[in-house]
Amino acid sequence: MGLISALEGRSSKHAFVSIIVVLIIGFFLAVLFIYWSTPERDDYVPYLRRGHAHHSHDMLELAGPEQDVGTHDHVNENTSIAEKLYSEVRILCWIMTSPANHQKKARHVKRTWGKRCNKLIFMSSAKDEELDAVALPIGEGLDNLWGKTKEAFEYIYEHHMNDADWFLKADDDTYMIVENLRYMLYPYNPNTPVYFGCKFKPYVKQGYMSGGAGYVLSREAVRRFVVEAIPNPKLCKKENTGREDVEIGKCLENVKVLAGDSRDTNGRGRFFAFVPEDHLIVHVDKEYWYWKYIYYKTDEASFFKFKL
Repeated sequence: MGLISALEGRSSKHAFVSIIVVLIIGFFLAVLFIYWSTPERDDYVPYLRRGHAHHSHDMLELAGPEQDVGTHDHVNENTSIAEKLYSEVRILCWIMTSPANHQKKARHVKRTWGKRCNKLIFMSSAKDEELDAVALPIGEGLDNLWGKTKEAFEYIYEHHMNDADWFLKADDDTYMIVENLRYMLYPYNPNTPVYFGCKFKPYVKQGYMSGGAGYVLSREAVRRFVVEAIPNPKLCKKENTGREDVEIGKCLENVKVLAGDSRDTNGRGRFFAFVPEDHLIVHVDKEYWYWKYIYYKTDEASFFKFKL
């Protein structure tokens, strides 16, 4: 009887193992079947990073979807504060773009966060019907960014000064949560000469705002920049060459526009110069240029990744 019981136990174990093996094989066969039978799978392959699912740098030059994905509603969402701020803190967003990026980048700003601005304008060197882009009389390229910035603000001053209280400059690869920006700006008077962004400290005594992170000027700051600074070569660089963010920082300082502190009450930043992962993944390189540029002391233990 003991031998029979042992054989029966061993047989049960073999049967149990066989069932597990069959289930595992069946699971993988089902996964393979679903993968190979899904016709849409090729649509997503270009957006996957080879070897790292969360690294955005490999996606920088990839075009987004052709179709507009539209919007969706949140059930029971309370938007009363956002709607109040929309009417009381009017923001004109102007986007620095170029013909090569109209379809790859700029169109997606218009389809996403750009809709939240009170007014959205794309500044380029060529017109675009979809974007309704303004064709500024200046060429493209890094050497023309400063000239393009001056032309853009002059255009806005001439045509749109009464359309907004604050004027945001952003690149076509910048993402802005406009509701949070309005919340930050709410306590400030747009008739005060001030501007905000990610503040750097070299080159300009009071600091200047990183161009890549975007920066926002009060109505009075725009007026002083266009009316007082740009026409005077002693206050503002006349040539179109130079780093746009540094040059506008010098001009604004010369006409007494304050480089404001955009941090929250806990000293946390609100404007960021890099993609989100570089601000979330802890990996500090003390030799990286950022540490020499950032105006305010940063908690290096929990804030940035800098080996890009």
